[in-house]
Formats: sequence, structure tokens, C-alpha cells
Amino acid sequence: MSKGVFNVPVASNEAVKSYKKGSSEREELLATYKEMYNSSVEIPLYIGGEEIFTDNKKDISPPHDHKHNIGKFNVAGTKHIEMAINSALAAKKNWANLPWNHRVAIFLKAAELLAGPYRAKLNAATMIAQSKNVYQAEIDAACELIDFFKFNAQYVTKLYSEQPESTEGIWNRLEHRPLEGFVFAITPFNFTSICANLCAAPALMGNVVVWKPASTQVYSAKIIMDLFKDAGLPDGVINMVPSNGSEIGEVVFNHRDFAGLHFTGSTNVFRTLWKTIGNNIEKYRSYPRIVGETGGKDFIVAHKSANPKQVATGISRGAFEYQGQKCSAASRAYIPSNLWKEIKEQIVNDVKSFNMGSPEDPSNFINAVISENAFNSISQYIDYAKNQDDAEILVGGNYDKSKGFFIEPTIIKTTNPNFRTICEEIFGPVLTIYVYDKETWLETLELIDNTSDYALTGAVFSTDRYAIDEATKVLENAAGNFYINDKPTGAVVGQQPFGGSRGSGTNDKAGSVLNLLRWVSPRTIKETFNPPIDYRYPFLEK
Repeated sequence: MSKGVFNVPVASNEAVKSYKKGSSEREELLATYKEMYNSSVEIPLYIGGEEIFTDNKKDISPPHDHKHNIGKFNVAGTKHIEMAINSALAAKKNWANLPWNHRVAIFLKAAELLAGPYRAKLNAATMIAQSKNVYQAEIDAACELIDFFKFNAQYVTKLYSEQPESTEGIWNRLEHRPLEGFVFAITPFNFTSICANLCAAPALMGNVVVWKPASTQVYSAKIIMDLFKDAGLPDGVINMVPSNGSEIGEVVFNHRDFAGLHFTGSTNVFRTLWKTIGNNIEKYRSYPRIVGETGGKDFIVAHKSANPKQVATGISRGAFEYQGQKCSAASRAYIPSNLWKEIKEQIVNDVKSFNMGSPEDPSNFINAVISENAFNSISQYIDYAKNQDDAEILVGGNYDKSKGFFIEPTIIKTTNPNFRTICEEIFGPVLTIYVYDKETWLETLELIDNTSDYALTGAVFSTDRYAIDEATKVLENAAGNFYINDKPTGAVVGQQPFGGSRGSGTNDKAGSVLNLLRWVSPRTIKETFNPPIDYRYPFLEK
């Protein structure tokens, strides 16, 4: 039994290491990268306390050197998925009944382990199998995940401590129960931190989890499972089962104890899953919680008063860091005619200066896209733009998959505000620019709001406060994360809770108490100390 009300250590954002030449962290990370790159690993399923190997195995290769093999991962079949659900449900009672401070302690320990002995290992795994450069891996796999663990611990403490008012003779209490059943986490390839948090956030609230990581992220997922185990997470609380989407969905979404979906991925997949859950609603013990962060067609808009150099830098970083494979990455930009010449010159020069290659060389700003499927899809958009009369490629436009899935950062300029690449999500290093008449500011804001079905991130650049106010109002529903004079990427836990609406998801704001609230079912308790003994109220007197 808990014998106190506890305050967790005050959370602060993990400092991002610089990895400058000659630094100890750079030497440690590159040495770890080299060792892991030249080793071979077989990644099992993690079900309960067991590591399970199957007859179905898939190779793991770095996107920047797809002929190099770093190991295999095992793929779960139907029986393994059922085992994972049963293992989660078997662990549920003890985990849910564990005092909340002990659950918090596990994830705080995970944060400390990640800040120390696991940092280089998880960063290196992210660099190798997800082709992130040194800095992108650091801010994702290390810093953001540490922040998730620490800030979520602080948020749950605050959530539990907020209690209702009581009146004379009555004591009102509020408790937050975990959901009745298991949570299904489906995670993407592009952010190691998001993958871990989609499992950890529900688990922190007393839930048990079945986790399907993306096949292209299984390498770092294995390190995450090792981290959880070393932090003391009990067996069965989080079960990792890489598997075919339709096969695992058939089992999970027909199970009576399915209680919630925590999802990050494509909009089309999320909509399909929502329909499936809706069609099966009578099968479930309760109404499942559905939390999803999906796609984006994120924008940068510059006012005629904007600083051209700031706009250009926002474009270069916001569109092309991690090869544009961020749901928050800028993929369309609206530039006023009076600034176009100066901005064009800088962004073209910026892109030409990017080094592209393996993450093992820290001087490479650009690495490979995640897979051959992504490579083929992105290159088709580039080819389409090359053959249209109302568009031109200003820089980039080349690609090569002979060694790795490398696509040059590409900037397209179009005279058509409804051009295909300015409307459709590409999820790669391709930015489309529309140059507008500097005097049509409000019309351009309306255009931005109506062009896309997505509403994830967006940025406005201006030195005119009236213009900033206009953009903030007109684009109120166009972005869940809105940036003023900054790029539309790089949300920080505890500072900018992340999520969007419209076609971009349920906007439940990862990195805030709002997300944790989705993984609990509140119960109010009213205790009366001197209950009445006569049903008659005073108004009944004759």
C-alpha cells in the first residue's frame, strides 16, 4: 500500500548533445554504430517473459546500403498474436493494481538508462536501420524519448492529484482506472521516440499493450524492449509482435477485450482501422479508445514583410531534415512575389550544399529514404513534375537506388496552386512552392486553408504583427501545431504538445496530459458519513 502522496522529480528537457568533431559522445556513437553495423542479430518476438523465434523471418538492411545485412527479425503468426493478447491480459491485474508510483519509477529509471548506457546504442540503431543522421537520431531516439518518460511521469502525478470538491458530511474522490482490456499500439518507422511512447503512455496508466512495430523499425524496437526490461517493466505488460497488418488486425479487432488503439501511420490505414472497429463495436466489452496521428501536408507561408533569410532557412530545415520523412515536414510553401528572388537564391544554394550519404559520416545532412517502396513512390512524383507545363524543378530531381535509396532534395515551383505535389502527401524530400502576388495575402491564407485535407503543422513568417494575427485566425483549423517565424518541425515534449486534426488525426497531443487521459476510465466515489434514515424530505410536510 502507498503511504504517502508523492511528487516525482521535476521534469526538464534532455539537453541535446552537439556531437561536434572530437567530442566524446561522437566517438562513442560512431564506435557503437560501427560495431552494430558489422554484427548480425536475430530479433525475436517478445511475449510475456519469452523470446520467441518463428519459421517466418525477414532480413534487416540499412536503407543507405540495402545490400548489407545486419540480421533478421521474426514475424508473428496468428497463434503468436493470440499468445501476446493472452500474455497481456494475464499480466493486467497485477500491473493495474501496482501503486502508481511504482509504475512511474520504472519509466523514470528507463529515462536514466537511456540518458546513460543506452543512449549510443539506441541512437546507433536508429541511424543504421532508419537512416537518420547523428543529430536527427539524438533529438529523436535519445532526447525526445527521455522527455516522454520524464514529462509523462509528471503529468500522471498531476492528473491523479486533481480531486473534486467535497461538502459537509461528504467526501468525493476521483480515480483513474486503466481501460478494461488491452491496448493495441501500431507504430511507424520515422520516430523511435514515438514508437516507444505509443506503448509506454498507456502502460504508465496501468494498461497492458500488444505492440506491432513497423518492419523498418524493428531494429531499434528491440533496443526499446531491452531498455524496458532493464528498467524493471514486468513481463507481459508490453508484448512486441512484428507481423502482417491484416493478420494481426483480424485477431485484435475481433477480440472482446480490445480496449484501445494507439496509432501513428498513414491516414488511409487509420480510416480503415476506424471502420473495422466501428463494424465490430458490438463485439467489445467497452467502447474502444481510438487515438491516431496520421499524415500531413504541412505549409510554410511568408508575408511580404518576412525576413527572406529566415524564410529560406525555415524551408531548408523544415522540408529536408530526415529526408522530409516527418509527418510535420514542410511540403508546400507560399512565397510573396517581392521576396521570391532572394529566397530562391538561398534555398537553391542550400540544397546544392547538402552532403548526402551514409549516417556513419556525420557531415552528411541527407541520408536515404526508408525503403524501396518509398523510393519508388517519391520518385514518381518527381517524374510527374518533370513532365508538366505548369511546374519546373528548381534544384534536385535526381535519384539512385543502386546502393541505397537516395533521392536528392527536390524543390518544385508551380504556377498552379492546385498542382498535384502541392496537394498530395509525398512523405519525402520534395517541396513545392507557389509564388503569390504580394498584395493577395488574405486570399492566399484562404487558399492554404482549403488546399489540403490535412491539418498537422504550419508556419507563418512575418515581421508585421497584424499579418501574423490574420494568419493565426484564418488558419486556426489548418494546423494543430502552428509556428510563428520558425520551421513547422521539431515539437518538444513539455513545450509544444504534438498532434493535428482533420485528416491528420484525433489531435490527442502526445507529450501532454491530454494523451494520458485517453488511456484511463475515471471513476467517481462519493462517501456519505451520516446517511439519512428517513426518505421524507421537508417539502413533503403538510
